[in-house]
Amino acid sequence: MKRLFVYMGAAAVLFSFWWLLSFFLALPIVPNPWHVVSCLQNIFLSSIAVHATYSLGRIALGLVIAVGVGYPIGIFMGYAARVDRILAPFVYLLYPVPKIALLPILMLLAGVGEMSKVLMIFLIIVFQVIIAVRDAVRSIPQETYVPLLSLGASVFSIFRHILWPASLPKFITAVRVAMATAFSVLFFTETFGSQYGLGYFIMDAWLRVNYLEMYAGIVVLSILGLLLFSILDFIEMKVCRWQYK
Repeated sequence: MKRLFVYMGAAAVLFSFWWLLSFFLALPIVPNPWHVVSCLQNIFLSSIAVHATYSLGRIALGLVIAVGVGYPIGIFMGYAARVDRILAPFVYLLYPVPKIALLPILMLLAGVGEMSKVLMIFLIIVFQVIIAVRDAVRSIPQETYVPLLSLGASVFSIFRHILWPASLPKFITAVRVAMATAFSVLFFTETFGSQYGLGYFIMDAWLRVNYLEMYAGIVVLSILGLLLFSILDFIEMKVCRWQYK
């Protein structure tokens, strides 16, 4: 409840600043926020909710695939030095490449539909997950494994009692950081070969010089990001309770 009030306070401050800016500038490009809210109420169910659903689905699918691929690879690289020596050069070569530069290649290989957009989200998130999880596992002191190994613990037991809790905080942080970049790139990719998505909606409104709808789309995109970050924070509080004691 306290966090909700904090978010509401931050929203009120931003809303007030926006209103003052629109009042003093008196330009169509910076409309009154109350007019934007009214526009959002009028078009939400009929239009913008559909676009938001498409964007959320692309983010969610790309995130799930990236976690499903990146987390196990990070665990293996951190736990087995030989695996790290083999895979690290590939990760280090591919990770620095700007993912947006790969968009033309992905569109040629996977088409301009959903696959290329989901792959972009996957590529943005997966490398950060791999590196964060690997570094978290590598930072575990070797003596931590001794009690379980002396009792003949299985690989699953080592993962459950040592690797899983040790890697979770950095893993969630990596996803949180990558999510912001994923939203930015998704906005760009949705302007190509798509008629659905918040990126398409915002750019279409801009081209039609409909600034109220454009700002309504930006507001929904911001709320969508807040929702996902809040879900990550909630998950972190539940699975990493020792950090909040």
